[in-house]
Amino acid sequence: MSLPPEQPPPPPPDDTPPPPPIGAEGGDCPRCGTPYEPFQEYCLECGLRLPANTGIIPVLATAWRRRVPWYPGDWVWPVIGALIIAALGAALAILANQDNGSATKTSAATNATVPVGTGTGPASPPPAPTSTLPTAPEPTTVEPPPPPPPPSNQLTEWPAGQNGWTIVLASVPQSGGRAAAASEGRKALSAGLTDVGVLNSSEFSSLHSGYFVVFSGIYNSQSEARSNVGTAKASYPQAYARQIVQ
Repeated sequence: MSLPPEQPPPPPPDDTPPPPPIGAEGGDCPRCGTPYEPFQEYCLECGLRLPANTGIIPVLATAWRRRVPWYPGDWVWPVIGALIIAALGAALAILANQDNGSATKTSAATNATVPVGTGTGPASPPPAPTSTLPTAPEPTTVEPPPPPPPPSNQLTEWPAGQNGWTIVLASVPQSGGRAAAASEGRKALSAGLTDVGVLNSSEFSSLHSGYFVVFSGIYNSQSEARSNVGTAKASYPQAYARQIVQ
């Protein structure tokens, strides 16, 4: 009985990585072994057409290897392409939403501002809203009425706290009493003089004390008092302008 011939053992597995694509990184000519540059189409020695791989991924891979020593693998290019497409889609969606929002706002503003007319003429604007709140009354300034003129036979009082000028008609000693000075003042009123009154000279620093002074007129300046002295001199030749100081 013959034994079956022994089978040769299987060759050990080849763990070496596959060579890079021909043409992507250069190599040797399959016919003559002459080295060639990357992306070279024909062998310069024997003229053989080299099996160069010119796809987009090998091109990109070669460009990556020229700039970065580490290359992750060809799987990175589909991932990058998917990310770029997703970013472009998101940007287009955002622009579309913005355009739709702008068109909606423009349409709403047009409908709100353009009134619809029922005739052929231009539509009248809507009436302004009326307020029902009560309005505050406008403040009114009431000026006090002017004081009534004194009676023709009543003497004028010199305004309290006021300095000015007047026309002195007569000076009566206080020993003769105020009644005598008042009587002289009423005579001046009867003669047609105005604003006639009696001053106690002891109460004014600009007058000699001890007299009741009969005066006519209350003036703000010396020139104004002197311009009226002539009228007083017609009845009282000794009349003169005098300053009155409290």
